[in-house]
Amino acid sequence: MKTKTIIVGGGWAGCAAALSASKEGGDVTLLERTDMLLGTGLVGGIMRNNGRFTATEEMIAMGGGELFQLTDEHSPYKNIEFPGHRHASLYSVATIEPAVRRLLEKAGVDVLTSTRIEDVEMSGGSIKAVIGKHRKETIRLEADVFIDTTGTAGPMPNCIKHGNGCAMCVLRCPSFGGRVSLAEKAGVKEMTGKKGEQVGAMSGSCKLLLESLSPAITAGLHEKGVAVVPIPEAKRVSGKNAIKACQQYAGAAFEENIILLNTGHAKLMSPFYPLDILREIPGFENARFEDPYTGGLGNSVRYFNMSPRNDALKVEGVDNLFCAGEKAGLLVGHTEAICTGTLAGHNAVKYLKNEKPIILPRSLAVGEAIGYVREQMGTEGGMGLKYTFSGSVFFDRMNQLGLYSTDVREIERRVETAGMTGTFTKK
Repeated sequence: MKTKTIIVGGGWAGCAAALSASKEGGDVTLLERTDMLLGTGLVGGIMRNNGRFTATEEMIAMGGGELFQLTDEHSPYKNIEFPGHRHASLYSVATIEPAVRRLLEKAGVDVLTSTRIEDVEMSGGSIKAVIGKHRKETIRLEADVFIDTTGTAGPMPNCIKHGNGCAMCVLRCPSFGGRVSLAEKAGVKEMTGKKGEQVGAMSGSCKLLLESLSPAITAGLHEKGVAVVPIPEAKRVSGKNAIKACQQYAGAAFEENIILLNTGHAKLMSPFYPLDILREIPGFENARFEDPYTGGLGNSVRYFNMSPRNDALKVEGVDNLFCAGEKAGLLVGHTEAICTGTLAGHNAVKYLKNEKPIILPRSLAVGEAIGYVREQMGTEGGMGLKYTFSGSVFFDRMNQLGLYSTDVREIERRVETAGMTGTFTKK
């Protein structure tokens, strides 16, 4: 008999969890508060850069590669380079969301958008049901196991208090309501990242309307997928990269140049850029922000409400709750969200079958990331950092441990040696 699994939050982590749970035999419902899936993935687009290539190929070898293969199919730009990053792919933000929805529906996942969960009903140490609204109708949904992939960005009061106000980002809290943490509603004491005086961290990129840029810049983006435009020294805005979530995109090159990636929008690798200054730079005289709409002032603030969890991604303190994506800790990026979502979805259904959950071995980059981030979040210094396969602290660690590779056969052998080949393959 199929077991009932409810996933709250339809970003990359939630979609991966839903697909993985369905493959493992779960009767799966995915709930998303807005009218589209993927969350920040709707304006993201960067895959396979640096150690994300390794993690991607590990997941494919383990049988959890469908979403990675789908982004490959929707990536018009592959194997591109920009400062500090090699062999990146850029998926189209215009086409990826409908493709993901079709994949989930084909897998038998019941997808409910415009569904905001506002509370939980507990029974002992377990969640019995979630309560909220589907459009304007009050709903109550029971399940045997739950997965929290609600993310860590917003709601609006957090962006107002710890950022520069609501920047009107793709999360669209004013229209659909702010994020509600499932784990917090279940009584879990969660954690918030902090670096110095900055509580949380600001999202690390903005999107410009391609047509608002000069023909020369637009032509370069269409041809190569990337443009690096030097900023006159007098027009540089220093210091803002220190507050961004994406430390891997915070080097000097990102303050000395405007770095653009073509993901359908012109993805500006900066948390914000004052519009009046931006328009003084040659080629940007007519620049217009597409996301967030007030990208000249600020961006969404993230890394609130992260859940304490073990390496099977089970949340501490609630018997039948798992987590993934940013809820699982200071992990940055779509690749990281898909990896943790796949594991959480798989283990949630194994939990219901009274089977031993999978803990990915730390001989693999994905397993090392999950374990290492959990350890670091138990330290004061670790809570002030962010971790990603694509750069900064964790990519350095991957290199030190010999985990980074772009040799697909080598990665497949490593997965085989760990006994993990085909782990997430449909049975």
